Amino acid sequence: MKSLKYFSVFTASTLLLFAACKSDTVKEISQETKVTKEPEKEIAKSTIIEENITYTADNTPLDGFVAYDSSIKTKRPVVLVIHEWWGLNEYPKIRARQLAALGYLAIAVDLYGNHKVAEDPADAGKLAKPIYANPKMAKKRFDAAMAKIKTYPVADITQMAAIGYCFGGAMALNFARLGESELKGIVSFHGNLSGVPITKSILKTKVLVCNGEADIYVNPDEISNFKKQMDSIKADYTFKSYPNATHAFTNPASTEVGKKYDIHIEYNEPADKASWNDMKTFFATIFKK
Repeated sequence: MKSLKYFSVFTASTLLLFAACKSDTVKEISQETKVTKEPEKEIAKSTIIEENITYTADNTPLDGFVAYDSSIKTKRPVVLVIHEWWGLNEYPKIRARQLAALGYLAIAVDLYGNHKVAEDPADAGKLAKPIYANPKMAKKRFDAAMAKIKTYPVADITQMAAIGYCFGGAMALNFARLGESELKGIVSFHGNLSGVPITKSILKTKVLVCNGEADIYVNPDEISNFKKQMDSIKADYTFKSYPNATHAFTNPASTEVGKKYDIHIEYNEPADKASWNDMKTFFATIFKK
């Protein structure tokens, strides 16, 4: 297991703890989900509308989770959240709630389809492999989620961004490289940096990379090559590196899973907070009033 390049983390026990409602109903609740102290406060300060939705891409049924603050009466920027290699489990939904509490319309998207969610690394690898192999198919599924969220009356469709974690971070970068021009920016949290070739005429989206300095699954050569490619086309990007942070540093379940599977990952609260704040600063820059 140590050789897994694209490992992201969320345990089966955590999935059971945060079991999500599968219905397509809308509910209004006061959120108290704990991820880190700062995001917990962000959730607690607002009443959030949540909705489990379905949509399709190339006849593949896809799930989605939408969250927004009902106290805001005007249109607001849209942020799409791309899951780890486990699929659309509770973790990206937690992040969507946090984004909603910040005033965004958030949707946690599904790139696997057919309600597939992995509970162990072997399963996750099988689900992720065809998505890595076919980035254009992945983009179609992402585009279907974007088309769905654009139908919401509260969506400001002129101001959209995407964030992704591990597998999702790599996908967000790929979508930017594939010319996802409707996005003002993308944020990759501890995602791999290689993927679709970078082309100046196609990559127009601003990029923030939040990388763990101690991440052995994103090696120095990969980082160097990424920076060289981005610099060669004068891309608008920011690369942040967080001391002592390993792969999957934003996920509170990382430490437990790292021990269970003997993988070099662990949760890093300072890096989690710092990267979340860097994302907020990035959004303040790209979402102009």
